[in-house]
Amino acid sequence: MTYRENYERWLASDKVDEATKAELRGIADNDGEIEFRFIKGLEFGTGGLRGTMVAGTNAMNVYTVAHATQGLADLINKEGKADRGVAIAHDSRNNSELFAKTAASVLAANGIKVKIFDGVRPTPVLSFAVRELGTIAGINITASHNPKQYNGYKAYWEDGAQLPPDHAKTVSEFIAAADIFDDVKQICFDEGVKSGIIEFIPDSFDEIYIKNVLAEAVNPEVVAKVADDLEIVYTPLHGAGYRLVPEVLRRLGIKHIDTVDEQMVLDGNFPTTDFPNPEYPEVFTLGIKLAEKVHSDLIIATDPDADRVGIMSRDKSGEFKCLTGNQVGALLLDYIITAYEETGMPENPYAVKTIVTSEMCTKICADHNVKLHNVLTGFKFIGEVIKKYETTGHDNYIFGFEESYGYLKGTYARDKDSVVAAMLLCEMAAYYKTKNMTLCDAMDALYERYGYFGEGASNIYMEGLDGIEKMKALMNRLRNNPPAELAGYRIIERRDYLNDTVLDIDTGKVTSTGLPTSNVLYYKTEENDVIVIRPSGTEPKIKLYILVNGDSAEDVSAKIAAYDKVTDTWVE
Repeated sequence: MTYRENYERWLASDKVDEATKAELRGIADNDGEIEFRFIKGLEFGTGGLRGTMVAGTNAMNVYTVAHATQGLADLINKEGKADRGVAIAHDSRNNSELFAKTAASVLAANGIKVKIFDGVRPTPVLSFAVRELGTIAGINITASHNPKQYNGYKAYWEDGAQLPPDHAKTVSEFIAAADIFDDVKQICFDEGVKSGIIEFIPDSFDEIYIKNVLAEAVNPEVVAKVADDLEIVYTPLHGAGYRLVPEVLRRLGIKHIDTVDEQMVLDGNFPTTDFPNPEYPEVFTLGIKLAEKVHSDLIIATDPDADRVGIMSRDKSGEFKCLTGNQVGALLLDYIITAYEETGMPENPYAVKTIVTSEMCTKICADHNVKLHNVLTGFKFIGEVIKKYETTGHDNYIFGFEESYGYLKGTYARDKDSVVAAMLLCEMAAYYKTKNMTLCDAMDALYERYGYFGEGASNIYMEGLDGIEKMKALMNRLRNNPPAELAGYRIIERRDYLNDTVLDIDTGKVTSTGLPTSNVLYYKTEENDVIVIRPSGTEPKIKLYILVNGDSAEDVSAKIAAYDKVTDTWVE
């Protein structure tokens, strides 16, 4: 079926509501827009779905959400697990509640029990709920930190991690085999509630989650020592962290928590920021204003689904400075290890990071005899390591993290959790306050001990109908004609995670990566700097990571700039 035929079918279908048809009639003269919306369906991958909220097969709307859920329902019924049910949550975005109820209605029509949160919840609460309630799967409606026009659909399996690749592939195949209108079963949500096949998860469930988070404090007694003087500013950026983050901080013993009132309002339009992403300094503008007023030590921001967290701390001059995801990961790792060494380290401790996360963490773990596992990008891979060692019962997980502002301590969930991260950040801030240090001071101390590390990251957007082909072409070009040097530094090791090869350039020896296959290319230079390139799993872009080390901050910055200049030529 051509995109035009698809478009006309939607206009003619009695399954499509009048508001959607009116929207589609409004683009009747825009062939490019029609082509973009109907040339294909949204791709269902391990990250689920993500797209703009408009009418069409290549977008997020009630029809594509129902279609995807039918695919998930078919997988669950194929496995004979309908009786275990599915947990559903959603964030504060426009249409998130509608999409969540749509998914519930489809599952119920397929004979699958639904347990749904009544109101906004953080992503990690959904991950925890899947495990705690024993459901076979979970769905969270969110587009994480994307702009307001986006929404998404994250699917989880019984361990609380996002769908493994084989399950995601099966769901995708079921979606492809089912007609978006004729093969999707759906009942009225309210009827499902009345019949009991859809039930709301009681608000009291939050208390179970909170207790699990608080159990992950390493040395909460340190908070009491500075509780009268420690000032924290928090903003949820109009999102799901608005209740649970302040509540957990209060129970930790933080007495002074000032919230950015304008951003405590749940609002899917994100009126105070264009990009509700705690990686971006501009989201802290209102937080800084409040922090200066109350003389805060630390500003904490969580993204709309409250899985990521970003912070600002005062530097030596007293000005607020953003710390990167890599810096926060290194600080938390070092703090958790140090605190455990004082309070009692678990036997055979291990941490997990992704291959694009700072190598400073490798040095920290080596210094303290903590095993460190490297995994592919995506928190589900951290969850897989946790699951593996949970089964053997030999090694003990103490921390997992990735450079994209995601952290998890504890095994109660299998996705990154800004709530537990915010708690640990406050505990760590209290610890350093007892030493008259800020977190910026603590970061400087790590540089003095382990050397200077720096990271650069860029997104190369390839939007439009040919975006995917452009991404494939770039990866194929680098794979078939790899560079021999970068910025004047010789490449000594090449890894191709798609072909499962690690090539030692000097010896010619080829070994396995030891990780699942993925479309990722990795180059290590003679300086032990690393450049990684991969396509995004949720957006039409190539992600490029630069990880360097050096003798000073200036040295690190210069090397990042030099590598940046070279990699820019890859897409010219």
